[in-house]
Amino acid sequence: MEMKEVFNGLIQSALDLKASHAGIAQVSQLQFVRDFRTACEQNVCGNYNASWVCPPAIGTFDEVMNQALQFKQGLLFQTVHQIANSVDVKGMFAAKKIHDGTFRKILDRISTMYRFSELLPLNAGSCEFCSRCAYLDHEKCRSPENAFASVEAYGIDVFHLETALGIPYDNGENTVSYVGLILFKD
Repeated sequence: MEMKEVFNGLIQSALDLKASHAGIAQVSQLQFVRDFRTACEQNVCGNYNASWVCPPAIGTFDEVMNQALQFKQGLLFQTVHQIANSVDVKGMFAAKKIHDGTFRKILDRISTMYRFSELLPLNAGSCEFCSRCAYLDHEKCRSPENAFASVEAYGIDVFHLETALGIPYDNGENTVSYVGLILFKD
């Protein structure tokens, strides 16, 4: 199968599994912004030093950037969800759970349908698979096959990447959008 067919298949798979938008990104299109990682270190989301797939456990900014740069392409997809209003936190959490399910379905489809030599799945926000991360108990991850770092923890500028691929960053009033990026090697 030619790469163009593979790319079209990846995009269609994401859309079939309820992604709102999807595109293929070249790793050369990724922009890494150290300030995003600084926000992690300032514990903006409350998960710094609290998870195996968040900083500092995942490695330094340079280490994760270099890890991502080992790949050639990736599938970027976005899910868009209606919420009651711009401060509907309950709706945002519910939408994130739906997005996480979509992310896992897309990753499973890619893993089973395509024979990439390696994948680097990056999701939106911190991992929420376990109710309490084993990192907090100084234990190994209990479910490493289900634990994914975030695009943000890798310092990737999502706005730039979505813009480069023609995916809208803002999807209108009373919506929340989440992204997933699954990098792959042939």
